[in-house]
Amino acid sequence: MIKIYLAAPLFNEMERARNLRFSNILENNGFKVYLPQRDGGLFYELINRGYTNQEARKHIFNEDVSAIYDSDVILCLLDGRVPDEGMCIELGIAFAKGKICIGYKSDQRSQDKFGDNIILDGTLSNIFSRKEELLEYLMAIEIIQKNFYYNVENKTKVSNEEMACFFPKYK
Repeated sequence: MIKIYLAAPLFNEMERARNLRFSNILENNGFKVYLPQRDGGLFYELINRGYTNQEARKHIFNEDVSAIYDSDVILCLLDGRVPDEGMCIELGIAFAKGKICIGYKSDQRSQDKFGDNIILDGTLSNIFSRKEELLEYLMAIEIIQKNFYYNVENKTKVSNEEMACFFPKYK
């Protein structure tokens, strides 16, 4: 089973609800998802449970970084004119660890008229605008991993050529 780290902004009710819906879609399709707001904790909830400021920060940081290390794929939700800075750090960690890094963006706004940040785009092997395509891609990675002993932990990308071997749509 592929483990997915869902990186996204989580600072208001709307963002957290969207993240949870996205996580549910992935989990309902058989993927294991680490959702930071649910699995790592929310800062103010930890404070309300008696954590000190420093303890809450350290707890969240350690839980999230550990989950990135343990994941096969990082999925970044990129909607908005400017990407969330925490998501960018999570993506950088995942990229440096050789994880498969992909994005989802249904929003057409960009940082400028030429697109999004070049470094951000360079870390992502694919950016999807439709959930169906994203799910198909993740399912293909899982099939490759299960049936062909594909080691996702040692690869940053599944190339279009590799995908096309099994799924002609990616030619």
